[in-house]
Amino acid sequence: MDLENKEELTVEETAAEVTEQAAEAPAETEEKPARGRRGKGRKQKIETSEEKPQSEWTERVVQISRVTKVVKGGKKLSFRAIVIVGNQKGQVGVGCAKAAEVIIAIQKAIADGRKNLITVPIFKTTIPHPITGKSGAGEVMLRPASEGTGIIAGGAVRSVLELAGIGNILSKSLGSKSPLNAANATLDALKRLTPFSEVAKKRGLTMAELLN
Repeated sequence: MDLENKEELTVEETAAEVTEQAAEAPAETEEKPARGRRGKGRKQKIETSEEKPQSEWTERVVQISRVTKVVKGGKKLSFRAIVIVGNQKGQVGVGCAKAAEVIIAIQKAIADGRKNLITVPIFKTTIPHPITGKSGAGEVMLRPASEGTGIIAGGAVRSVLELAGIGNILSKSLGSKSPLNAANATLDALKRLTPFSEVAKKRGLTMAELLN
């Protein structure tokens, strides 16, 4: 009888161990969905992150040329980039830079253009008066135009006028066809424009009297 009791006890002990393992098993399975919930929560935070506001400045690449410089031992190859920077609200600049790679040359030209920004006096989407600008061998003539004319220009001159925020204007390139000279000549003309407010102040008139 003692042997039988021992066998029965061992069976009961093993059954108790099995029930304990079965009770512990669902506890482990319950933890898995909790981890999944945490992961989902983190993904939602990443998706709802706010986007960075876009800059009001616009950059336009006018020309990228390959330049070689003769040095001791051979030739050094680099790239020159001409970039026009503007906010289409009366501010524009021209940048030029060289570098061994195209991307670096463009970045340096953008930084150079932002350093040389000018403010353009715009009167009813056009310029106040006719003017001619010069830079080296380049010469550009600008004339005001009525509403609906648009920008009558091409190449680098058009890019400078568009990024400056001018909507109606007539232009003519009279000198060199180089994009850098044309852009700098246009910038020179816009820089020397005189707003109507300064002219009226010099003449001792009001804006209404000057315009009439």
